[in-house]
Amino acid sequence: MRSDKLIITLIAVVFLLSFSSCERKIEEFNSEAIADYSPLAVGKYITYRLDSTVFTNFGRNEEVHKYQVKHVVDAQVPDGIGRPGFRILRYLRDSAGTTPWVENGTYFITPLTDQLEVTEDNLRYIKLHLPLKINTDWKGNRHLSDDPFASLYSFSNDDGMNDWDYNLEKFDEGLSIGGQTVNDVYTVFQLDESINVPVTNLNLLGQRNLAVDKYAKNIGLVYRDFIMWEYQPPPPGSPPNTTGFKLGFGIKMWMIDHN
Repeated sequence: MRSDKLIITLIAVVFLLSFSSCERKIEEFNSEAIADYSPLAVGKYITYRLDSTVFTNFGRNEEVHKYQVKHVVDAQVPDGIGRPGFRILRYLRDSAGTTPWVENGTYFITPLTDQLEVTEDNLRYIKLHLPLKINTDWKGNRHLSDDPFASLYSFSNDDGMNDWDYNLEKFDEGLSIGGQTVNDVYTVFQLDESINVPVTNLNLLGQRNLAVDKYAKNIGLVYRDFIMWEYQPPPPGSPPNTTGFKLGFGIKMWMIDHN
């Protein structure tokens, strides 16, 4: 009798799991496709205005360097684990567009049925995930290490970055980006947190993290704001009013042209 009850319970659990899986598949089937928000074909490009925040003079000065950056789909190639993907070439020139384009690196996009993966500098992100509906969330950095920028910056901003929750926070039927209106835009929110910002107490740690992307239908990425910096206070016993330093980066870019 007891074994019969156990079998019935197991059958019920399997049924519920199967039902949940089917419900998820139906929801994804009714969703717009990933390809709608990341159309990829050799020759396609998007040009952005880029503001890059850097810290100079041993982290005591903050500068914003302005550019135009062009992302061009160069070729269809397999990604690092053999799946069909695309190689993207990146070009840079001055913000006014008066200087020639200069190559500025490559990265890879792997479009899958249910998600969009981007690999850059050996860091793999899941930038979009089905279903494309408000409040869909996923672990977009789950392929990263605990502190993926450790080789570049000795800060703690990226501790636990692989556990960030990406969320389709907002949908806009029309949105102004760089002075032009784009339609059907999803906002992908990742993180927005501040500690001692602006830095008013020079003797306390300060930290700023912000990560937001926007994707437009039939275009792709149209906006990104990605900030990671830390203010490290002067060591104990320093003279009064001694300033600490910042380390990290900020990237803000918005589409100005595409084909």
